[in-house]
Parts: sequence; structure tokens; C-alpha cells
Amino acid sequence: QVQLVESGGGLVQAGGSLRLSCAASGSILSINAMGWYRQAPGKQRELVASITSGGSTKYADSVKGRFTISRDSAKNTVYLQMNSLKPEDTAVYYCAADLTLPTGPRGDYWGQGTQVTVSS
Repeated sequence: QVQLVESGGGLVQAGGSLRLSCAASGSILSINAMGWYRQAPGKQRELVASITSGGSTKYADSVKGRFTISRDSAKNTVYLQMNSLKPEDTAVYYCAADLTLPTGPRGDYWGQGTQVTVSS
């Protein structure tokens, strides 16, 4: 049983910062990539940032220069440092992981989501 547990969401004023964390647990053979997606009301879920097992990162244009994704491989944890937050960053943020399990094929796993609200 694999779980992705997110933490760190909340309410912050525009210009403020938040740090999201996501820890993967369970029987995992390898973590190929982890990332953060977000979904605002009435909008489609979009990729915010991702990081591969080799450390390569990718960011949405809207967050470049403001958000930083990082990982602690020893803890199977990925972080999203969000600075200079804007009201348009308000969304539910989901952690996602591309995992290979000992007993199954490679697949995508999702966390339950954490709310980030940025007030103007």
C-alpha cells in the first residue's frame, strides 16, 4: 500500500511564502519522479513543478522564479517552496509520484491534496 501524504498548505497574504511537503511511504522499489499539480475552481489540473530521480526540474511558466521544488531521497519526500505568492496561486495542490513497486508495474500515484489560499 503506497501513500503520499501532503502537508504545509494554508492561508497566506499576497507576497508571502509557504512550503509544501509530500512524503511517500509503503513498499516502493524506486521513485522515478515526483511533482506538484494544482487545480483552481473551474479550471483544469495543471503541472506546477516536477523533479526526476536524477534531479532534473521542470516548472510552469507562471511559477518560474517564485517556486522551487526539491527532494530528500533518503526520506522519499519532495518539497515545494512557494515565495511571492499571488492570489492566482490559490488552488488545491496535489502531490504526484511516478513509482515502481516491487510487485507491480510503474505507475502514477496521487496525494489527497492540500489547500493553498492567497488573499489579496
